[in-house]
Amino acid sequence: MLISIIIPTKNEKENISKLLDTLVIQEQPIEIIVVDANSKDGTQEIVRKYTQTYPNIKLYVKDGNIGESLNYGIKKAVGKAISFIGADDRADKDWIKNIRIALNKNHKIVAGKCILKGKKEFELDRIKLYYKGTDVSIPGTNTTYKKEILQELGGFDPHFVTAEDIDLNLRAVDAGYKIYFEKKAIVYRYSRENIVDFIKQAFRNGYGRKQLVLKHGKLWKSYSIQEIIKTQFTIFGILRLIFGIFGYLSCGLTSKRTTPEQ
Repeated sequence: MLISIIIPTKNEKENISKLLDTLVIQEQPIEIIVVDANSKDGTQEIVRKYTQTYPNIKLYVKDGNIGESLNYGIKKAVGKAISFIGADDRADKDWIKNIRIALNKNHKIVAGKCILKGKKEFELDRIKLYYKGTDVSIPGTNTTYKKEILQELGGFDPHFVTAEDIDLNLRAVDAGYKIYFEKKAIVYRYSRENIVDFIKQAFRNGYGRKQLVLKHGKLWKSYSIQEIIKTQFTIFGILRLIFGIFGYLSCGLTSKRTTPEQ
């Protein structure tokens, strides 16, 4: 089974080669699709050098947000299944091999395991969101969908600033699909390098969670307050919650109800 790997990029010069080095060694057959949102830092030039050596790496340039980039990549993909990974992440050497094993067992949506790396103070567990008994907040950077399901669901909602992956998972569960967790399919994620980037990420995450509410209705009962207190009760955890709330409130004041792309 051919698996397409989609990577959205925007000024990822410092990271993209490190990621691609972990992808070119994956079990074949795969195609690697980089959708670049008009980077100005040399990201495209780095990817083009890889395309000269690896014909299964393809570069497309299309300005837009992450949802638009991912949807464009889906349209270009020829694989029967599509895996998503972030440009600043790294894949375990057997990542695709273990995803393919799960797909061959007739699982249609496969979520892998993310392992946090980087500065310890910023390595915080995500705030989980459960919907109909499923953790739909699993990171989109390590999820794989059969292509026909993505087409059925209409892909990612491009109105989302962030949390477009949670929205897709939520809609998949609503449509009756099961998300299978494969702990052997590992992606290494890296925490933010400094406090400013950490705060910006927290704000964006809060903004995205409010967008989910505007689209899907009240979701607070889907969070475990006890788990939030347990996993976020550190100085940086509390700081993330505070700026997440700022982002949540900002979205509520400035955004209209989000609707899926027609």
